Amino acid sequence: MEGFFLGRQPILDRNQNLVAFELLFRQEETDEKANVINDLSASANVIINAYCQLGIQNVLGKQRGFINADPDLVMSDIISLLPAKHVVLEIKETALITAEFMQRCNELKQNGYQFALDNIVAMNTKVEQLLPLVSVVKVDILAVERKELAELVTELNRWPVLLLALKVESREQEAYCMQLGFQMFQGYYFARPEVLAVKRADPAKLSLLKLLTLVMGDSDIEEIEKEFKHQPGLSYNLMRMVNSVASGVPQKINSIKHAIMILGRKQLQRWIQLLLYTANQSDDSMSNALMQTAAARGKLMELVATTERPHDKNHQERAFMVGILSLLDVLLGIEMQQIVDKLGIPDDMSQALLARDGRLGQELKLIEANEKGEVTAIQSILTELGFLSLNELADMEIQAIGWANRIGEAVN
Repeated sequence: MEGFFLGRQPILDRNQNLVAFELLFRQEETDEKANVINDLSASANVIINAYCQLGIQNVLGKQRGFINADPDLVMSDIISLLPAKHVVLEIKETALITAEFMQRCNELKQNGYQFALDNIVAMNTKVEQLLPLVSVVKVDILAVERKELAELVTELNRWPVLLLALKVESREQEAYCMQLGFQMFQGYYFARPEVLAVKRADPAKLSLLKLLTLVMGDSDIEEIEKEFKHQPGLSYNLMRMVNSVASGVPQKINSIKHAIMILGRKQLQRWIQLLLYTANQSDDSMSNALMQTAAARGKLMELVATTERPHDKNHQERAFMVGILSLLDVLLGIEMQQIVDKLGIPDDMSQALLARDGRLGQELKLIEANEKGEVTAIQSILTELGFLSLNELADMEIQAIGWANRIGEAVN
């Protein structure tokens, strides 16, 4: 894949004002439709790309996002990563409705989440069972004859729900749905889904790795400072970041050398790894999204490594670095092998980054599976690792995301 992709289709009100977007799984920028093999994986992909890669503010602005929520997603902990104010969870009457699913939906509703019932074409017992949960009903108007559509609307109007006309493809269809009292509209007549993309960055950024190489090696402060001076954007970011995080420092940091001394080599190495994702970027949304993902990934790797070896600081530091570096190939648009060669990193880290081998590689595979919401893979790796539970991983993930958010505020 040459980037991160997300489909987005507008949802309009009766005055054709934008009120929401439906977020859709896409594998390529040119995709008209999605090739969905696994609903949970597709929904997780939408969530990861919306929140981590593209940035939810860039995707939705002030609007809500409708996201397909099959029972596996509703029952999973992934939902807790979605702020209730941002999303409407779309459920289908064709899904397997169990008592546990209904209970879970009611709990989520009490916590502020909204539900929509998707692709309705007729009333039945399943639809009636789900209607008390939902605030929006999406009616597939292409699948219903005019007379039946009017009768369906009359039946649905018995419930306190908003009606959304789905698959509106002509002015005539819009006019008829308006006449029937639909409050919201979605379809090709208004807009086809657009595909949002985060492209890979300019390969020229490989030059920035020189600075990281100096800091990871035995270069002295003067040599590092000299390289910083060749990178004005990076220097500016370093100064801003150190000024904002150097709590307890009585005076403002006013030189690159001073900043390096305040941070120390280990911390400086970490900051440069993060700054690589933000320096001199023309597309702020991409750089910020990648930085947030890389920061969260590095911190989560470190927390997992700390649980495994609480007294081995070196192992924890290497785990953090593997997490951070694991997205540099995406940022730079080059092979990971080139990055590994240029940085001259130890074998266990190289194997983790290149082949997901060894202990660090296994832990990186766990973090990547967690990002994608691949529940079976997560459970399998946790069992192999043997020192971490799913609940502990979820707690660590919340810590890591919080840390990454604070870092994001510091660099912005």
